[in-house]
Amino acid sequence: MLSHLRPALVSMGLFTVLLGLAYPLTLTGVAQAAVPEQANGSLLRDAKGTVIGSALIGQPFTADRYLHPRPSAAGSGYDASASSGSNMGPMNEALAERIKSEADALRAESPGAVIPADAVTTSGSGLDPDISPAYAHLQAARVAKARGLTTAQVEAVVDAHIQGRLLGFIGQPRVNVLRVNRALDAQAPG
Repeated sequence: MLSHLRPALVSMGLFTVLLGLAYPLTLTGVAQAAVPEQANGSLLRDAKGTVIGSALIGQPFTADRYLHPRPSAAGSGYDASASSGSNMGPMNEALAERIKSEADALRAESPGAVIPADAVTTSGSGLDPDISPAYAHLQAARVAKARGLTTAQVEAVVDAHIQGRLLGFIGQPRVNVLRVNRALDAQAPG
């Protein structure tokens, strides 16, 4: 029995060191060297160095002076500890009513505008930090009015922050809400 136990214990110890220590440390080192911002959570800091958020997790902006994110079904809204979709199907009356209510509010704000899908639907995680350029541009007039800017100035900030498709063909163009709102704060604080 000891002849079978010794190789098993040696293998367990070897693979624990190899896969439990060496592999994670190597990947951490490679990530820190190749993409340090993403490896450290894409944290955004204010002028004093205080972390104000992550570019990877949506935040609930509600003031008129800010771009609003897409709706969230995570907990009470953008709660990372309760990340999930609503799990409501397309025939769910509560979902249909929520979407209709949000679409009506957007139509009242921008009569005649086409409402992008991400303006009224939640993401799978409920924490999506990005919106479509169309949704960002739909909000430009409201943001400009609240900040005392022209719509063209706000749209220029949005356009400067549009991220294209990954490798030119993966995903959709997107705008990071937190990054645009920070840029707007830098341009027209207060």
